[in-house]
Amino acid sequence: MADQIQGIHHVTAIAGDANRNIDFYTRVLGLRLVKVTVNFDDPSAYHLYYGDELGRPGTIVTFFVWPDRIPGRPGAGQVTAVAFSVPAGSFGYWQERFRAHAVRFEPPAERFDETVLTFYDPDGLRLELVAAPDADTREPWARGPVPAEHAIRGLHSVTLTEGALEPTAGLLTRLMGFRLTAADGSRYRFATGPGGPGSVVDVEVRRELFRGRVGVGTVHHVAWRTGTDETQLGWRSRLLAAGYQVTPVRDRLYFRSIYFFEPGGVLFEIATDPPGFTVDETAEALGTGLRLPPWLEPRRAEIEAALPPLTLPVEPARTT
Repeated sequence: MADQIQGIHHVTAIAGDANRNIDFYTRVLGLRLVKVTVNFDDPSAYHLYYGDELGRPGTIVTFFVWPDRIPGRPGAGQVTAVAFSVPAGSFGYWQERFRAHAVRFEPPAERFDETVLTFYDPDGLRLELVAAPDADTREPWARGPVPAEHAIRGLHSVTLTEGALEPTAGLLTRLMGFRLTAADGSRYRFATGPGGPGSVVDVEVRRELFRGRVGVGTVHHVAWRTGTDETQLGWRSRLLAAGYQVTPVRDRLYFRSIYFFEPGGVLFEIATDPPGFTVDETAEALGTGLRLPPWLEPRRAEIEAALPPLTLPVEPARTT
């Protein structure tokens, strides 16, 4: 249907050091830094966006950089893993790359009909590379340091760890239009739209876990895609009618957002696909300097003086 949730728009996590974060996600993972800005609700903190060439919805992972925030604690009521889609047959390359860059990783494992390689970013955020049996046709960032035949195509899925299945599953299936597609032990897979990479959420039921704590090295929220402002308002109305506390629409300049907590405690966002990251700089210039929304531009000098200096990536040379 036209107003169906189309998949994952982006995932936002918390980092402790901006330059270390930029180095890992661009130089090691080969993503493009598509936007350097600030947290619009806390302009003292950087907000960094990574993705494909244009930062298309479904490829975006973002970070609030809060150096003084304590480390998070993974647990119930959290997004506990963020998965990227890579081509089948690329795991040998990625394991060698992780060894070369001293990235902590685990041996590949099978999940449903896919192969999964788990690894961790410098703040301890759990990440995964997933090779699905069906090819992911999205184009990778062509000028990144990772050869195209192995490069990340975009987001594959997120894992929600919950104390119980039914409250979250009920929201996903009865209100948001997801469908249960597979189950294995305590893990349940839901998908929206045509399914496949970028439209998947796994719910892992861990009744024994304490509630997680959001902090450095954990996910702050996951955003779901909607096509237009009108469909977003429709989602807001449906959520309010179902008893959820939903924020007013917030202008994030590159998209518009509403936020609410799902029953297990994970912060959900529904974000519009347009207008995209070229609204305030050209495609060629994405990620090359600090961009501020019009309402913060008069404070640029003050904001820049309070932010730590950044080392932005130059056109990368292809490495191991």
